[in-house]
Amino acid sequence: MARASWINDDSHPDLDAHVEGLDHFAASLADGVIDAQELATQEANLVAAMKAVEASLSDDQHAKVTKLLAELTAYSVMRTMHELAAARIQQVVA
Repeated sequence: MARASWINDDSHPDLDAHVEGLDHFAASLADGVIDAQELATQEANLVAAMKAVEASLSDDQHAKVTKLLAELTAYSVMRTMHELAAARIQQVVA
């Protein structure tokens, strides 16, 4: 199986295909509301994935993946805040 890149041809993060493969994520979004149980389930999935990878990494790899996770989290928060601000502006303008 060919490796799917994390970055698109325009050098932007491109994890959509990877996320689309998470059936539980799609099911959680289906009603447009993320409840406490769905969030807890996703947290458990994240912790399980982190544990599965962390133990297999060298110290150098661990540092790189830690940096990657921190940057991804920062990007996700910043993108969400940017999109919420843009939506608020659209509401005011409309």
